[in-house]
Amino acid sequence: MEVRNTSTVTEFILLGFPSLHHARSLCFSVVLLMYSPSMLRNGFILLIIFVDPKLQTPMYGFLCNLAFLEICYTSAAVPTLLQTFVTARTTISYHCCMVQFFFIFSLGTIELLLLTVMSFDRYIAICHPLRYPVIMTKTLCFQLAIGSWLGGFLDIIFQGVTVWTLPFCDSNIIDHYFCDFGPLLSLSCSDTHHLELLAMLSAIFFVLFTFLLIVVSYIFIISTVLQIPSASGRKKAFSTCTSRLTVVSMLYGAIMFMYMRPNAHSSFHFSKAVPVLTTIVTPMLNPFIYTIRNVEVKQAFRRAVYRKGSCFKEKLLSVSNASREH
Repeated sequence: MEVRNTSTVTEFILLGFPSLHHARSLCFSVVLLMYSPSMLRNGFILLIIFVDPKLQTPMYGFLCNLAFLEICYTSAAVPTLLQTFVTARTTISYHCCMVQFFFIFSLGTIELLLLTVMSFDRYIAICHPLRYPVIMTKTLCFQLAIGSWLGGFLDIIFQGVTVWTLPFCDSNIIDHYFCDFGPLLSLSCSDTHHLELLAMLSAIFFVLFTFLLIVVSYIFIISTVLQIPSASGRKKAFSTCTSRLTVVSMLYGAIMFMYMRPNAHSSFHFSKAVPVLTTIVTPMLNPFIYTIRNVEVKQAFRRAVYRKGSCFKEKLLSVSNASREH
């Protein structure tokens, strides 16, 4: 079956945040200062896990997937936001807009699945430590990671194809900084209420289901942590659980506000500000929460620096010896 589009629109105009145009330079600098370190930190996580064999475990395997996803996710949305602060008229072609919509939604879904899988991994590790090596095998970890990526892409295919075929006949101005679901529906010259209702029901089922699994996992984790005899051990475990739950709650709260309310494309002053939490803030916080503060990662970084330093010294010695022989 051939997918056709009857739209007369060939490009869209992204408004971004018009009320902040008087402070465009400041906003650009703030977003860039959040975006760049986020990319560097997630890139660091990928590199250190890849080069250190001791970090090639199920937990760090999932973290590696999350870091790669965050790089792709933020790169799909933030560049257009930065562009809206640079140029007064930010345009995006119709096809690029649809591709951006597809990737942002699919990667967002994958993130929810990965966070659910990671909470299950922590539940097994903390509540059933003796059975962890038997349960979380390399095969199962690979299947869970691949299943998360496939599930995210498959979940958005139907809605993506439907949005792709929507006719856009008049206005091409998107009141957002990326091609979001609601603003695209509001521009269509066809009846989109059925699509909006279907998307909301899908989000309610999918988001609530994964959120419930994460909450249940952490309830069991916290109940196990309470049994730790050491006060310092309990404090450290609670600190880790609290920070992770805070970021997860922030992410899910933003998603629930954006896609689980009726009339999702209604115009609110803060409707564009909420996605900033999912596209900028949480990707910036996740490296700190899940990895950077981890002792094992710090030790892996020291080992990598030591190995590089040793190799550099060996090269200097070899060059020095060769020059003496000559």
